[in-house]
Amino acid sequence: MSLAIGLVGLGAIARAQHLPALEQVDGVHLAALASRNATLPDLPCYPDIDALLAAQPDIGAISLCTPPQGRFDQAMSVLRAGRHLMLEKPPGATVSEVEALREEAARRGLTLFASWHSRAAAAVDLARAWLAGQRLRAVQIDWREDVRKWHPGQQWIWQAGGLGVFDPGINALSILTAVLADPVRLISADLSVPEGRETPIAASLEMRTGAVPIGANFDWRETGDELWRIQFDTDEGRATLDQGGARFAIDGRVQPAADRSEYATLYARFRDLVARGERDVDVTPLRLVADAFLCGHTQQVEPFQEVPHG
Repeated sequence: MSLAIGLVGLGAIARAQHLPALEQVDGVHLAALASRNATLPDLPCYPDIDALLAAQPDIGAISLCTPPQGRFDQAMSVLRAGRHLMLEKPPGATVSEVEALREEAARRGLTLFASWHSRAAAAVDLARAWLAGQRLRAVQIDWREDVRKWHPGQQWIWQAGGLGVFDPGINALSILTAVLADPVRLISADLSVPEGRETPIAASLEMRTGAVPIGANFDWRETGDELWRIQFDTDEGRATLDQGGARFAIDGRVQPAADRSEYATLYARFRDLVARGERDVDVTPLRLVADAFLCGHTQQVEPFQEVPHG
């Protein structure tokens, strides 16, 4: 039997990733939509999650693709209505919110899936398997992109709880914590916050796994091609996980990776979790971001302009 899923939120990520993935994965189908401003043809559409839940008792699962601020109340409504729940990354505005949702889902015997799409990138499993047999010396993350390209006109990212540059940066942290065997802890952070904004446009982090140093540079001011790269230095050579986890190379030699869709992999995982009555709620990447905000040194930088001057 196919799992009927209600999709909440129809922004850029839902249109580009969630809708195609739901068409690709066997055993799931899109049954309804909740969005304040958008509809889809030939699909029941509702103005909010509560209207969808009330009108569609046969929908067994909900996928939340709304901004993290305000998502907690939506998520709790889903669980209290007895529906399984998949959360777009980041799973919440705070670690405490996600832990409360996990406790509620467990109490009700429901599946809660805090998805990290970059962990499903084609080459991440290759990197994890290779690193398991290596003695690690150092790790360097460089994650740079143009915020005007990836979040045009989206003001929530600059507001408290919106993460700022950690919205893409948390993708790197999700990969990092998935491929390393030992826990990662934050040592220090420097956050660059534009005048008049509440979240950083750039961040530099110093972390460690055991005694191994990890550096990370996140920047939303890149005007050229995106750079989504993690470099691992080991006793046996240097490995690079590039293109957001899609490409893995050892000493420059690219390793063959599976051809797969990140979001199709996530929905297949969600389907299987529901079938087994299990939960998958890893807050480790979000905790590292929270630690950066808690311990980071903040400096104010020039105001961010949505349309550059000149």
